[in-house]
Amino acid sequence: MPTTAPARQRKKTSSARRDDGAPIIPILARKVREIEAKAQKNKLGPTNRVKFQVIAFLVREERARVKADTALSDSSRAELLKRLDGVATILAKTAARDTSLIQLLEADQATSPVARRMRRDWLLDAGVDLPPEELVIDDAPQVASAPIVPAVATERAVRPVQVDARIESNPFLAPDATRIHDADQPRRQLDSWELMGPLYKAFAQGAGGGSATMPLPELPEFDRLSPKGLEVMKHQSRFLESVREGHRRFLLADEPGLGKTAQSVLAASVAGAYPLLVVVPNVVKMNWAREVERWTPQRRASVIMGDGKDVDAFADVFIVNYEILDRHLGWLSEVGLRGMVVDEAHFIKNLSSQRSQNVLALAQRVIETAPGGDPLLMALTGTPLINDVEDFDAIWRFLGWTDGTKPGPELMERLDEAGFTPADKGFYPAARQAVIDLGIVRRRKKDVAKDLPDKLIADMPVQLDDEFGRSIAQAERELARRLADRYRRIIEARGDRGLAEGEIDEDIVNLVANGELEESRAAGTDGTNVFSMVRRIGQGKAPLAAEYAAQLQRSVGKVVFFAKHVDVMDQAERQFKEDGIKSVSIRGEQSATARQQAIDAFNDDPEVGVAVCSLTAAGVGVNLQAASNVVLAELSWTAAEQTQAIDRVHRIGQDEPVTAWRIIAAHTIDQKIAELIDSKEGLAARALDGAQVPDGDVESVQLSALKSILRDALGG
Repeated sequence: MPTTAPARQRKKTSSARRDDGAPIIPILARKVREIEAKAQKNKLGPTNRVKFQVIAFLVREERARVKADTALSDSSRAELLKRLDGVATILAKTAARDTSLIQLLEADQATSPVARRMRRDWLLDAGVDLPPEELVIDDAPQVASAPIVPAVATERAVRPVQVDARIESNPFLAPDATRIHDADQPRRQLDSWELMGPLYKAFAQGAGGGSATMPLPELPEFDRLSPKGLEVMKHQSRFLESVREGHRRFLLADEPGLGKTAQSVLAASVAGAYPLLVVVPNVVKMNWAREVERWTPQRRASVIMGDGKDVDAFADVFIVNYEILDRHLGWLSEVGLRGMVVDEAHFIKNLSSQRSQNVLALAQRVIETAPGGDPLLMALTGTPLINDVEDFDAIWRFLGWTDGTKPGPELMERLDEAGFTPADKGFYPAARQAVIDLGIVRRRKKDVAKDLPDKLIADMPVQLDDEFGRSIAQAERELARRLADRYRRIIEARGDRGLAEGEIDEDIVNLVANGELEESRAAGTDGTNVFSMVRRIGQGKAPLAAEYAAQLQRSVGKVVFFAKHVDVMDQAERQFKEDGIKSVSIRGEQSATARQQAIDAFNDDPEVGVAVCSLTAAGVGVNLQAASNVVLAELSWTAAEQTQAIDRVHRIGQDEPVTAWRIIAAHTIDQKIAELIDSKEGLAARALDGAQVPDGDVESVQLSALKSILRDALGG
């Protein structure tokens, strides 16, 4: 939709009058400093990337104008070019921190509607008189949908034999033309505003709001949904009533352990959203099939494996894991899906990954072609925010609430009805509530399952005082020395610039730590870096953690043992075998059948004392509530992953207090990581639960750990 700049913006501003030679330069200088500050905190989301691109384009544009302006004196021209070079230098330094920005520096012009609107508004703020054709910005023209199967997946695509028979048996799969809306919508006051950044900010601040849950209907008088022998809980029943009343798109963000799977299965039944597609981590495919049979025994589920040769194309529910979805995109887009559930939806937060692109492409096709319109779309995750509020981006796109650059029509209408713009303080709580009302449902255990036992996280410090432990300490000293040397070389090269005695330049600390982290990611666990040290610490802790788990098992019964690395799991299993303790293993490389057999054995076989689990493979969607004690032999890099692991045990059905024992190597980086994980748990509490907690740094634990090591080495 075309947008025209508000007339008030065409007046020259005070900043323009102060700098008549090149009035845009002060604006660029201010904007680039904002981008630099965001980059230092790892907060460069889509909005700030567009700003970065527009700044780069305007710098080139303004440099060409200054060089060609014959009215300028040589000294004035040199001064203006010097100031533009200063802006360009900051852009280059920022791109060095985040190499994904380099391609934005190379763009010849600001091509997207958002970028062109941003450029227009900044020039108007600078008092520049623009020609009429630059005042009206048309949105990008609609183009034909891209093929649902990406080119890279075409060779792998498969088509189960029954699919064509199912399609031919259903005459109602043609697109519904009645859902095509008139594109000629009236202009709104927010059309000229960039809104994604303010929307994220509304959640980052918490906006003084309460828990992020849309208004739900009252508890129904009768339970019409529970099959014989089962009972829907009150919080589940209220959610399902909202589905009965016609709501169809949800971010179901209940804390882990509150029965999101059961709610989704029953929601499909209430909405009649069949055929339903469920996209899940591989580890929970079999469990999803069981839950469909358990809660909706009248419906058939088909678990898609490999090339899908055994798929029942006439099933009501198709269950597929992320890893093989690309092979089945083609036929899944043709069978007339009326619903789609994405389990552990934080798995799609990386929009550059093929996994995310597959899910989003298929969801868009479901929205466009679902028979009858208004399909049921559900994103399930108890931990939607891992590092930053922009982790919402992919989930909001999946649900059709935004397209990544602007709000969708329904959200835009709600924002417009509120009557605020991002310049108003009242915009932020209103915007947060507008998004929540679209379908965010977040309940906490302490609120809806008050009879659920307590959960305690207890730290067990251990000393790595053998030769292996001493080598770890030496490696940590070498890392600290390397970081400190880099810091001092940079300080010597640029001069101290007025640093007081003993003062540390945090910009240089950030630069050194970011550089080290990039090198560490490239090297993996080779050499001496943060990743190799954490792995070696895990190896050093393995026998001590296994010994403690064995003692627990003998005294309290079943224990769940979590580790990140396969060699730590192997070492623990060998020790349990030597101690005469029967264990099962839950790992990523297992088949779905073998994994489910291990879960069943742990929960049902009294002879099985320990489940040795991968943090990544068994940390989501697995029910291990036969135990009430968890041993975390290795720490995760995120608070969310730690929470997910513990909540395999602390969930509905658990009737004993749960204790998670974190095994921590004292006086090592392991201890710093534990402290950092604990300090970073406030993001979800502030954004989702309305808690008034400090707005802490959202940089990664790895980066924070490296900065901490460097500060210690510098004596700060």
